[in-house]
Amino acid sequence: MHKWLLPEAIDDVLPSEAAQIEVLRRALLDHFAAQDYRLVSPPLIEHLDSLLTGSGRDLDLQTFKVVDPMSGRLVGVRADITPQVARIDSHLLNEPGPTRLCYAGSVLRAVASGPGATREVMQIGAELFGVAGIDGDREVVALAVSSLRAAGLRGLHLDLGHVGIYRALESGAGLSGSGETADLFDALRFKDRPAVVALTERLPRVWRDALVALPTLYGPVAEVLPAAREALPDTPAIANALATLDALAAGAAPLVDALHVDLADLRGYHYHNGAIFSVFTAGEANAVGNGGRYDGIGKAFGRSRPATGFTLDLRQLADVLGRSS
Repeated sequence: MHKWLLPEAIDDVLPSEAAQIEVLRRALLDHFAAQDYRLVSPPLIEHLDSLLTGSGRDLDLQTFKVVDPMSGRLVGVRADITPQVARIDSHLLNEPGPTRLCYAGSVLRAVASGPGATREVMQIGAELFGVAGIDGDREVVALAVSSLRAAGLRGLHLDLGHVGIYRALESGAGLSGSGETADLFDALRFKDRPAVVALTERLPRVWRDALVALPTLYGPVAEVLPAAREALPDTPAIANALATLDALAAGAAPLVDALHVDLADLRGYHYHNGAIFSVFTAGEANAVGNGGRYDGIGKAFGRSRPATGFTLDLRQLADVLGRSS
């Protein structure tokens, strides 16, 4: 008898789980449709230069690449659907005013996100194009939270961040593009304050002190944002970012059971350029939803627009719901 083995971190989905995933997929797509988000279905593969154009370049290491025998060109198996939806908005729909799109489909990643994680992620999400600033951010955060509630999750905890704050500090300190940036970025992301102190010791004091403070600026909104205004330089970029977080927190607070801010959350730094967020549920260490602003992703396809959105993992949601029932 053959013992059939699947590739590492690739799994079959058996009937009970498959049925639950399909119920979730349908419920979430119906919820998106009720909020005027229209369904699109991008292809599983694209020419590599299209798939990785613009902000999609950050997905390069996660993308499986093969030669198309029909054309001889390199094609990639998508590792994320969001850049494809941005291409559809910019290149195919090209609509005036706001465009609301949603999607559901599998993505394949070259490396699993962690121990026990699958490399084939069943992704579902929504993207809002053409709405700049806090109005778009509020809408997408509210949709992410209401979607998770529609899926059956309770005890939701929202974490907010803003990559513009680190960008402003990096630029002010003259670190943009320098070799030290990668080490400092990692130290901040892992909240390794001693490493941040060591890596910033030669910087002018105002920027050094702000970067050293950044890993400590996380916790309840009412405590963190006032502390950030004291600890960080009063530049327009930083003031605008903190004001955005203030407004976003005020709108989101009634929607969730707990709300925190983490100014050293640099997830998606090379992709996002504004407010970002993660949603957690009680008893789970990993976020059940992630999203944020990524203005300008469509520029590579001929139309730069404000953009923000979020993604969920259907298998993860099914697993969490199964353990909480």
